Amino acid sequence: WLFSISFCLCYAAFCPYHIGHFSIVGLGFEEYVQASHFEGLITTIVGYVLLAVTLIVCHGLAALVKFQRSRRLLGVCYIVVKVSLLVVVEIGVFPLICGWWLDICSLEMFDATLKDRELSFQSAPGTTMFLHWLVGMVYVFYFASFILLLREVLRPGVLWFLRNLNDPDFNPVQEMIHLPIYRHLRRFILSVIVFGSIVLLMLWLPIRIIKYLLPNFLPYNVMLYSDAPVSELSLELLLLQVVLPALLEQGHTRQWLKGLVRAWTVTAGYLLDLHSYLLGDQEENENNANQQPNNQHGRNNNAIPVVGEGLHAAHQAILQQGGPVGFQPYRRPLKFPLRIFLLIVFMCITLLIASLICLTLPVFAGRWLMSFWTGAAKIHELYTAACGLYVCWLTIRAVTVLVAWMPQGRRVIFQKVKEWSLMIMKTLIVAILLAGVVPLLLGLLFELVIVAPLRVPLDQTPLFYPWQDWALGVLHAKIIAAITLMGPQWWLKTVIEQVYANGIRNIDLHFIIRKLAAPVISVLLLSLCVPYVIASGVVPLLGVTAEMQNLVQRRIYPFLLMVVVLMGILSFQVRQFKRLYEHIKNDKYLVGQRLVNYERKSGKQGTSTAPPQSSQE
Repeated sequence: WLFSISFCLCYAAFCPYHIGHFSIVGLGFEEYVQASHFEGLITTIVGYVLLAVTLIVCHGLAALVKFQRSRRLLGVCYIVVKVSLLVVVEIGVFPLICGWWLDICSLEMFDATLKDRELSFQSAPGTTMFLHWLVGMVYVFYFASFILLLREVLRPGVLWFLRNLNDPDFNPVQEMIHLPIYRHLRRFILSVIVFGSIVLLMLWLPIRIIKYLLPNFLPYNVMLYSDAPVSELSLELLLLQVVLPALLEQGHTRQWLKGLVRAWTVTAGYLLDLHSYLLGDQEENENNANQQPNNQHGRNNNAIPVVGEGLHAAHQAILQQGGPVGFQPYRRPLKFPLRIFLLIVFMCITLLIASLICLTLPVFAGRWLMSFWTGAAKIHELYTAACGLYVCWLTIRAVTVLVAWMPQGRRVIFQKVKEWSLMIMKTLIVAILLAGVVPLLLGLLFELVIVAPLRVPLDQTPLFYPWQDWALGVLHAKIIAAITLMGPQWWLKTVIEQVYANGIRNIDLHFIIRKLAAPVISVLLLSLCVPYVIASGVVPLLGVTAEMQNLVQRRIYPFLLMVVVLMGILSFQVRQFKRLYEHIKNDKYLVGQRLVNYERKSGKQGTSTAPPQSSQE
């Protein structure tokens, strides 16, 4: 076992690093590598590349002299190195390139320069590279998610040039093994061009247009510390715990986006006579619907036309490696290449307009709303954009609900408004209790138990900030709720699961107050009040000194927490010992168990006619 670990470490890290180090020193590139601040990583990658080239040469020589076993072993080693390099390129290098390109194209939006980025990289190279990689990874992820949404709308076969990640037959590791290096290099260059062009279209060009049309709108305020009277930590927690989860967890947002894409596709299809190409013919869809159960191996989004329909047919045939694939035919109009070109131009214009709206409207709304709260003080633009985005989402949601209610008549609308008003009132009451009182008490208790004893000396008076205590309490409440839901079954987990199951529309105010809010608030109030009463009311009656009173007041909360934790551990151990005792006793002395009918005692002295059933002994 130790030998295997040592061999893997030697093969995966030691040998490539020293091969790359000797090569870099021999070529005289040592100074350039050291200036990159990532000497170890670059040296190891160079070693992997040289090791792969060496394995290719040795594999060719082994094939030339007909050493089959050596050739097979060298081939396996080359495949391992090749797959490792391709994984590093696709997961590490490509998102990093996208992140840096996004940063470069958005410099004017934040009133920054390349010199600022260079200074930031020199001061913290690891953090800078990680943040750019993370931004690029998020960009790639959302781009792939949008492509998956497009596949649900467009006709199967339109996106033949993009890999379908939902295809069960798609195996990226198998592609890395079978496809040659030049194919991967060509795909990598094409991906960089496509992703980079989209960044130029949806980020750099809209920024230039905004600066020309609205000179005072940019740059965004992204200072690290705000001069507003509101804590940055509190705003960040509000954003992460309230605003963004409410947006991301709603299924309506994806349905709206899908509806917009479908409406745009229908409009573009009828304007350019490409409806059959983009969405397919409805009549043929109905005719083919009965044949789909007999063709389960057909893949919707990898569908291709018949052989001879173009380059995409051969491309998909290579990727699918044989086997019939279901497809949906389409009608090819006149001047088809010109119409496709106009479709691409129309798509670029639409993406540009959408990017302009997304970069301006939420920030405008957020700045306007934040001005009522913070006045003329500047707020981090991330918070204003999140606030404006949330308000826009609520407005769109309210409009869609009203439009859905309009055909039902005025009486139904009034009834719905009455129901929703009652539901909103109940939700506000629950929010005040569970999102206001409980986090405030929890944050204050955490401040008294953990923060104040560690940060404030005994000769100083601790200061408490209710706003920050509440914000930290929100985070603690979410963590406690998550741990409770993952833990064993007890009353708090049962109540939380019941509240989640009911949802907002079926909210039970009486159940929440009686089973959840009242017990939790009572426990928190007792945890806050009982130690204070003991320290301020009972201890002075004992005639102790002022220093001892101050010590008791400041240390009673962590002391009682330690006592409660110790009692909990002892109680748990006692229950475990009892279970162990019962288990040993049953294994040693238990002969069998018998199931007996339960008979309720009544005036009639009757016996049950059913014989008892014995369990397995």
